[in-house]
Amino acid sequence: MLQHVRAAVAMLLAFTLLTGVIYPLAVTGFAWAMLHDAALGSLIVKDGKVIGSALIGQDFTSDKYFHPRPSATSAADPADPSKTVDAPYNAASSTGSNLGPITQKLIDRVKGSVEELRKDGVSGPIPVDAVTTSASGLDPDISPENAYLQVSRVAKARALPEGRVHDLVASHIETRALGFFGEPHVNVLALNLALDGLPR
Repeated sequence: MLQHVRAAVAMLLAFTLLTGVIYPLAVTGFAWAMLHDAALGSLIVKDGKVIGSALIGQDFTSDKYFHPRPSATSAADPADPSKTVDAPYNAASSTGSNLGPITQKLIDRVKGSVEELRKDGVSGPIPVDAVTTSASGLDPDISPENAYLQVSRVAKARALPEGRVHDLVASHIETRALGFFGEPHVNVLALNLALDGLPR
């Protein structure tokens, strides 16, 4: 019996070492060597300071910037910690809204977003990602259609020719990974940084 216990303990230690130490170190080492930027969080640096990540959206609200898709993240209400309040792009609270398609709150929010776009002069079809949230609430990307929809507003706010802003959007469209994974998209932070970098 002692022989079986000794074998079981030896196997436990061996697999603990293999799966708990060697494998994680190997994967971390591979990521560090081959995918260094991604392993560090795909951070974006400007003037020596980290200003965000290519993987996490930010809440741009000024007319001078392209806006991300709506975010459903929340935070504790400062007045009553037992309740929550909307806190767009709160990375500490990545979540979808869990609101179903017939929930009145969701219907009202989408209608409100559509009405705001109509007030801005948008006519015709509105891309779905312009009025709906992503599953994480932190999506850093928008569809090219959503980006093109905002060109007129951004160009007007910055006193730039629309064609110039349109071309900037076109140059920031990322295609499907390996030609078939995902959909074409535009990273909002990267696009807004390029917008700030345009010569006057």
